[in-house]
Amino acid sequence: MSRIGAVMKGYFGIGVEGLSKPLNAGNLFRSAQAFGASFLFTVGASYAEGAGRGGGDTSHAPGRVPLYAFPDAGAMVLPRGCALVGVELLDEAVDLPSFRHPARAAYILGPERDSLSGPVLERCSHVVRIPTSFCVNVAMAGAIVMYDRATTLGRFAPRPLRPGGPPEPLPPHVHGKTRRRA
Repeated sequence: MSRIGAVMKGYFGIGVEGLSKPLNAGNLFRSAQAFGASFLFTVGASYAEGAGRGGGDTSHAPGRVPLYAFPDAGAMVLPRGCALVGVELLDEAVDLPSFRHPARAAYILGPERDSLSGPVLERCSHVVRIPTSFCVNVAMAGAIVMYDRATTLGRFAPRPLRPGGPPEPLPPHVHGKTRRRA
């Protein structure tokens, strides 16, 4: 198991709605595998794995992480309790640095030449935006979101107070009392 997957609680999946460049989806899926994604998905897009591997997905992510293809937003099926989080540059979206990630989440990014569709946005429990002045490509946006998730939900030592200073050691994990459920 990767270092990321070993320290984070919960799970996540990541996907795209529509595709204008399969190479970028390949890059996204490769990054998702590296960050420990539990599943990948597409909505209203056909992703030919070979097209994504032409320089993008050199790790063959769909061969190692389940890939689901949904024809439209209405057909999308997520695990019970999994929150759909849209990633879109909308004024009403929550800025990513201020967002608390759900333990169980599926992140969806829109096509690079358009926005997430109304039906997808209606299904979203949350919508976040990366605080940039214009859209970055789908692979870059996905990597930023997954990095933010890893740093906020992962168990890492706190950052040093001074630039370049040594990080504080990670305190040992303390187990609580056994909880019994009725």
